[in-house]
Amino acid sequence: MAKPIVNKRQINLAMLGMVDGNGHPYSWSAICNGYDEGKMALCPYPTIPDYLGEQPKETLRIPDVNVTHVWCDDPEDTQKVAAASLIPNPVARAEDVIGKVDAVIIATDRGWEHVDRARPFIEAGIPVFIDKPMCDNEEDLRTFVKWHREGGKFMSSSSMRYSPGFEKLRRSADHLGKLKYVTITTPKTWERYGIHALEGIYPILGPGFISVRNTGDEKRNIVHLKHSCGADIVIAAIYDMFGSFGKAMFAGDKSFEFAESGGTYHSFRAQLEAFISYLRTGEAPFDFSETVECMKIIAGGIKSRRQGGGEIFLDDIKSE
Repeated sequence: MAKPIVNKRQINLAMLGMVDGNGHPYSWSAICNGYDEGKMALCPYPTIPDYLGEQPKETLRIPDVNVTHVWCDDPEDTQKVAAASLIPNPVARAEDVIGKVDAVIIATDRGWEHVDRARPFIEAGIPVFIDKPMCDNEEDLRTFVKWHREGGKFMSSSSMRYSPGFEKLRRSADHLGKLKYVTITTPKTWERYGIHALEGIYPILGPGFISVRNTGDEKRNIVHLKHSCGADIVIAAIYDMFGSFGKAMFAGDKSFEFAESGGTYHSFRAQLEAFISYLRTGEAPFDFSETVECMKIIAGGIKSRRQGGGEIFLDDIKSE
């Protein structure tokens, strides 16, 4: 049986990094700490105060978890997030939190930056949660696999893995029969949001992806995946398709079902709770091999697009 990573009741976290188009430091910190309504109303992402405001204040916070330190890439953002999400210790450098917290959250979604962002903490032995995607290229994937093999304590996921809209199908899709075709949509780029679509469907299909082919371009990624169960999967990641985040269809030889992600707050909370459970128990919520497979798909989709839409087999993407 695994041992706890953090063997104490109260867990103190650092929230690190904020990049364009990603307001997680505001929302994730508020889910742990609560928030100041007036200052949160000034958050540049209006959906965040909207969905936080829908939650009863007495049930908003995760018990015995606090974000005690925060650092953002822009010092002005550090102060704004600290004020809105009741974080007592804004810091000047990310590394300043080493020795002061139990774990850190890297709250950015540029996978190509995550090795550099995570390195100081993994090498210092501090547990890390890395926002999706963990990485987006073979070289960085090999680094993360090496760190994991050496005992590094870290995990990464998309909140879509916990989306309430897909919960029924995660429990069982047997009523659909043998899956033949699955499709799901997302806005923004394959590099940053393709993982949202992928992890929305991954727990339903399970491991066993064979290949990836991206016949689109940087703003219009049309990605065809093949799975060992025999299903064909199409992910559409179109930059300005904001009205169609997380819309999916699952078709089997017996029936079909439409599903949509829904419940941003509940997805984020479940994602954070999974990391906290990992810290308390030492048991990861899913096997690291699933993250490796997903990162191969993300990297393969980029490689295929750059090669004009050729089929990339996951076995040819080397993680070690």
